[in-house]
Amino acid sequence: MAQVRGCELPDDLLYDVQNNIWYRENDDGTVTVGMTTIAGAMAGQIVAITPKRAGRKVVPGRSCATVESGKWVGPAKLLSGGEVVEVNKDIVSSPGLANSEPYGNGWLLKVKVDDWSSIKSQLTAGTDVAAPYESKMDADGFEGCNP
Repeated sequence: MAQVRGCELPDDLLYDVQNNIWYRENDDGTVTVGMTTIAGAMAGQIVAITPKRAGRKVVPGRSCATVESGKWVGPAKLLSGGEVVEVNKDIVSSPGLANSEPYGNGWLLKVKVDDWSSIKSQLTAGTDVAAPYESKMDADGFEGCNP
């Protein structure tokens, strides 16, 4: 697992570094998506998450959920487009899971991605994500998950 400034980034995931979103391929052709520890640390304690409902379309580069913390309200943006097939009901009722278990029970939704092979080639493998995140943290002026 990569550790960048105290932020954990599991090797088995794919990352959209720009949007602080992770992707996990599922056996049924869907992908599970969630926010990275970096997204949670930057936002602070998350108090509400409102994801798109199952059956709705996600437009590439647009929001799949609205995230609210004590200091920030904004979109969780997906690089990919597609159809939402499942929403994590636990994250809606317990949004703090995005901070405490971002790679486990804190996932956002499952999506049937349009043109997954094209999107996958634009994501960064977990084993290669440390350097891009180090650069992004420098650019964003972010000290890390445990400053």
